[in-house]
Amino acid sequence: MFIEYFILILNHFFIIYAISITSIYFVLTIISLIEVLNYRDTKKFINYKELLSSPFAPTISLIAPAYNEGLSIVENIRSLLSIQYNAYEVIIVNDGSTDDSIEKMKANFSLEKVPFFVDEKIKTQKIKAIYKSTNKALHRLLVIDKENGGKADALNAGLNVSSKDLVTCIDVDCIIEPEALLHLVMPFVADSKKEVIACGGVIRVANDCAVQDGRLLGVRFPKSSLARFQVLEYLRAFLLGRMAWAKINGLILISGALGMFDRKIAVAAGGYNTQTVGEDMELVVRMRSYMTSQKKNYKVAYIPDPLCWTEVPETHQVLGNQRNRWTRGTIEVLKLHKAMFLNRKYGVMGLISYPFWFLFEWLAPIIEALGVIYFLILVVAGQVFWSSALTLILVAYTLSIFFSLCALLAEELSFAKYEKKSDLWKMFITAMLEPILYHPKTVYWSLKGNYDLLMGKKSWGKMVRTGFKKTQS
Repeated sequence: MFIEYFILILNHFFIIYAISITSIYFVLTIISLIEVLNYRDTKKFINYKELLSSPFAPTISLIAPAYNEGLSIVENIRSLLSIQYNAYEVIIVNDGSTDDSIEKMKANFSLEKVPFFVDEKIKTQKIKAIYKSTNKALHRLLVIDKENGGKADALNAGLNVSSKDLVTCIDVDCIIEPEALLHLVMPFVADSKKEVIACGGVIRVANDCAVQDGRLLGVRFPKSSLARFQVLEYLRAFLLGRMAWAKINGLILISGALGMFDRKIAVAAGGYNTQTVGEDMELVVRMRSYMTSQKKNYKVAYIPDPLCWTEVPETHQVLGNQRNRWTRGTIEVLKLHKAMFLNRKYGVMGLISYPFWFLFEWLAPIIEALGVIYFLILVVAGQVFWSSALTLILVAYTLSIFFSLCALLAEELSFAKYEKKSDLWKMFITAMLEPILYHPKTVYWSLKGNYDLLMGKKSWGKMVRTGFKKTQS
């Protein structure tokens, strides 16, 4: 009798959990599709040229940490210096590189040391020198040479040195669209009801795309199956997930690859946390917490423009390391800010965002793995009603494909970067295969991240890149 009740309770638990997460994703998908279409329509009436020429436009610092990027640092800096915006500077933070990064920057950009005093509002590793170019055409460029402290520490050094209104923190090896700053800054100047403290944009997969001199010339669907799965994953996350969270002002994550922040608020909140591998998410949560403590009306904005293109891992080892780090970072942030859980003081963030991340981002892979183990036990014990079990599996598979197709629909209705019909068919096939071939791996990597955090692992894990294709499309 006890075993029957126990099985009944477990069955209801897994069914209720599955219905809950599916319902939430369905609501987020509907909200996101509506918001993407609204953005597409309203964007037609935005005059970006007016902002480009306005003397009242906010000033911006582009902060790009660089560690051993000697192979591509010169091309990447040239790309950043050609962005369409008047009142901005580029701050490259050489974070104790052991290669020839600093020498290449000196030689190619005519850099010379300048006297400096840094108001170290955020504690960082020692800054050894600050360089500026003797070439007046390169007046936007500033290079900080500092002792190694990691990405978060390098970004904090950039925050200390910057004096601009806004800061855009990027990965130096990403491809940034020329109009990225113009689009990211718009929510800061357009919203008069709430103080915008941060804005994120869409990150896209650049593997196998045509790139020349740091510019994207042609978008192509990747050849690697792992990269293809990540294209769908990124579309779902950035077009279907974050659009909806921004709409209800519950967004607590802006990708470290590209994000814009109010500098004064970021500094007042304490800058990036160097003790977590989830520093990008943690900063957004802490800035929101700071604004709540100051009792200010604020929001974290998000735009669906594909402004940043990045190379994603194409090997299981590197991708596994990345997802392991993402999992550990999420858990660390949730633990650091556990006081927010169901706390009305924090509004949407405390009552909706935090519980969602706790129950359906952190715990979902664990509960899914336990569900599989439980199912196998029932199979061995002969307690499985196969008609019901197969129906549930088919429903789960269909829903997974449904959400991927919704992401593809949002892409086609908005920016349609993949112009070839063959690419669309490849994406459809990828969506069919993803639940079977890719999803189980992400669950495993997440479980491994939980285990590694429990064992005290703190490292980032090595990210090996193959480099962007330089042939024209």
